[in-house]
Amino acid sequence: MLVISDIPIEISKKNIKNMHLYVKPPNGKVSVSAPLSMSDEAIERFVRTKFSWIRKQIAKLDDQPRQSKRQYVSGETFFLWGKQYYLQLECGTKNSLALLRNRAILTVRKESTPEQRENFVREWYREQLKAEIKRLLLKWEAITGLSPTAWQTKYMTTRWGTCNHKTGKIWINLQLAKKTTECLEYVILHELCHLVEKNHCERFIAMMDKYMPLWREVKAALNAQALDYLDY
Repeated sequence: MLVISDIPIEISKKNIKNMHLYVKPPNGKVSVSAPLSMSDEAIERFVRTKFSWIRKQIAKLDDQPRQSKRQYVSGETFFLWGKQYYLQLECGTKNSLALLRNRAILTVRKESTPEQRENFVREWYREQLKAEIKRLLLKWEAITGLSPTAWQTKYMTTRWGTCNHKTGKIWINLQLAKKTTECLEYVILHELCHLVEKNHCERFIAMMDKYMPLWREVKAALNAQALDYLDY
């Protein structure tokens, strides 16, 4: 671990040729992947040359809009595939969630807690996301000729998706059900490309450019959208 001007920087040495610097959403965690042969002094010199850029990226993440902490009561905003709804809470004997024009009608037991409501809503999101992944993954498998060995959805706070290069399995962030389907397509393609190229190297960028020429614009739009409330 390296600390510069009160900013902790996680150092990881790997069997790679080049150094990679990351400032990860949502909270601006800074990490560096460096070749095994590189000295700690050389890594620190590299980080210091990028320190102005690091501060700018952290500031951008700090300025990003975040949804307020959810209590799951009437009047709160609710998002599905980039569209905003207003939550309408109703009491009943069975949990359900239905969309009607600009309202998301959430029916729960009267004595339910915010945590219980959140758990139900997350699983509802999971079903929406899984159905959309099944549809879009077929599309991008046909376009790229790439297929994961398996895929899952997972609630993540630092990545939109992840890929195990060795096993061929990918994970898609549950929060993507709130974003536009275009954003989901970008993440699916991103992880498919990682099946054949582990790092964000020139080959990886070339693949993204080939299959989705405007992926940079989609990525920027995704990262500009409101993030979940995080208590940290």
